[in-house]
Amino acid sequence: MTLAPKLSDIASEPGSVPGRSLGARLRTWFFTGLVIFGPVAVTVYIAWWFIDTVDNWVKPLVPARFWPDSYLPFHVPGFGVVIAIVGLTLLGFLAANIAGRTLVRIGEALLDRTPVVRGIYKSVKQIFETVFSQSGTQFRKVGLVEFPVKGSWSIVFITAEPAVAVAGVLPPGEMTSVFLPCTPNPTTGFYFFIPTADVIELPMTPEDAVKLIVSAGVVQPEGQAALAAMAHAARHEHAPEAIAPHGRAAE
Repeated sequence: MTLAPKLSDIASEPGSVPGRSLGARLRTWFFTGLVIFGPVAVTVYIAWWFIDTVDNWVKPLVPARFWPDSYLPFHVPGFGVVIAIVGLTLLGFLAANIAGRTLVRIGEALLDRTPVVRGIYKSVKQIFETVFSQSGTQFRKVGLVEFPVKGSWSIVFITAEPAVAVAGVLPPGEMTSVFLPCTPNPTTGFYFFIPTADVIELPMTPEDAVKLIVSAGVVQPEGQAALAAMAHAARHEHAPEAIAPHGRAAE
């Protein structure tokens, strides 16, 4: 299977190499253009989709006289995103005041008395508080655990200590809950409890960890060699003590 050459390798090649056919050169130029244009095109598409989606959500809530499209002969994208950011910031400001907190408590009390909506709201609220909380540590730490077999290491997100109801039935000792994402879709994975001593915290940001997982190791963050050395050292730390001949422990 022929893989696309790296952009640095392509750029370092001379314009015409003796012995190379026209087809080989055309293929090299094609992959060069694909490597340059592909990421830009995907980024622009995702950004445009997000802006257009938010605009369509916000537009019905704002009177037409406030939209620039009503006075300009062309569409102005992103105005809905600006309105949404301003509105959410204002909502957070109001909720920080006594009157705002009172209204929030009243609204939550009403939702808490609705049978079906109550469970959905509490679950979604907990997820948003976990992900977007500025003071929380959930999903802000990255670690290594031995998974799926001994001697192989997988990246996990360290979430939090087990709840009291769960910790009471777990084996004795300090335990930590971790989330092990799948490749290439990190929104799915395994959530489990593991002894804290078996988790190796890494000096890696969650963003770098996501890049590494989504790309299946193709996009390597800086310091990857150091991470591999840490995993190698941890493997020897967790390995059982070597046994010398005649059953005596090696000194």
